[in-house]
Amino acid sequence: MVKGQIITGIDIGTSKITTIIASQSKEKETINVIGVANCLSKGMRRSQIVDIEEAVDAIAESIEAAERMAGYSISHAFVSVGGVHIESSNSKGVVAVAEPEGEINLADVNRVVEAARAISLPASREILHVIPRDFSVDGQSGIKDPLGMSGVRLEVETHIITGSSTATRNLIKCVEELGIEVDSMVFSGLAASEAVLTETEKELGVCLVDIGGGTTSIAVFIDGSLAYSSVLPIGAKNVTNDLAIGLRVSLNSAEKIKLILAKEEKDDKKEEELDLKKIGIEEDMDKVSRKTLTEGIIRPRLNEIFQMVGEELKKSDYGGSTPAGIVLSGGGAQTIGIISACKRTLSLPVRIGVPQGLSGLIEEINTPDFASAYGLILYGLRTAGKSEGKSFSFNKLGNIMGKIPVGGAVKKTIDFIKSFLP
Repeated sequence: MVKGQIITGIDIGTSKITTIIASQSKEKETINVIGVANCLSKGMRRSQIVDIEEAVDAIAESIEAAERMAGYSISHAFVSVGGVHIESSNSKGVVAVAEPEGEINLADVNRVVEAARAISLPASREILHVIPRDFSVDGQSGIKDPLGMSGVRLEVETHIITGSSTATRNLIKCVEELGIEVDSMVFSGLAASEAVLTETEKELGVCLVDIGGGTTSIAVFIDGSLAYSSVLPIGAKNVTNDLAIGLRVSLNSAEKIKLILAKEEKDDKKEEELDLKKIGIEEDMDKVSRKTLTEGIIRPRLNEIFQMVGEELKKSDYGGSTPAGIVLSGGGAQTIGIISACKRTLSLPVRIGVPQGLSGLIEEINTPDFASAYGLILYGLRTAGKSEGKSFSFNKLGNIMGKIPVGGAVKKTIDFIKSFLP
């Protein structure tokens, strides 16, 4: 029997779908990963669903494998959301403190945050996150937590992340067709930042660049809080495509070559030529120059990605406010030569972000490509009991039977019925 609080994160990306099930001890001292599964993504393009049936099957495969490992059937999960439909803005809210003679309480803070989220949005968009950045009490700014302070006028500056209603609801539908309630949709860049950024970096000013398969998420932190978010329509798959076109090989072969190059650089095994026969390439090719691959094909694409990141930093007006530099995460962060390309293009300090904060079955997921999935667990624990953005709940138990094993469906149905019993 699993003890303590159970929390689940499902990272649905362009290239892979990762499910992590973790248990927090009752003393809240440790967070142990008890189940993890990773499978190829289907029905997705640039982090958005293009085929619901395929996406549901792939998500079900990932969830079932994680449940088998954990020995636990999940009913709630935090789910990542990405894609170029993600946009952000900063908004201010002002309210009068309910009891000027007393102290600022939680109700006052909730009211001022609600005032800040009252922004004009098209019907096709909805708010994902409303993140307080800075509070002011009677004109005194720079307050991180106003609870217990005395004052008459309470102001807040918030960072608001919005997304396409259609894209978001399609993701929710896929997960809830499996009988799993979505606790919250979490921007993938925000989730990754939970896992790889330090508090010192956030205070100094840092830009997280999470390079996924089809998109690249950007999250800029200033003075300890998120100040700018965006998503670029380019990712690690573009590097694979370039290799496939440049070498005239299949996408599978190009992906193998990219991974071998990254592994050899990590192991410091650099030879002038790469023997393609040894790595099992389908095509009839012998050797290819490493310099041709890295400098002729891969580097130009990396330069393009970081030029676009630089343009986003200028657009955010925080370009000169990130002395902690760039932290790279996501599968693309393991591409050969990525650190030098980023330093050369952006002229900022660069490091690869490795997820931190969990224990247990983390050997296979303690790499940059699992940053978002890892961060979903940490985000879920940090916001437990809080209501941020919009919470989603559509129970679609009628579709469970065709999507998950009968045993799991029966157990979920029994648990559902038990919830109504005294």
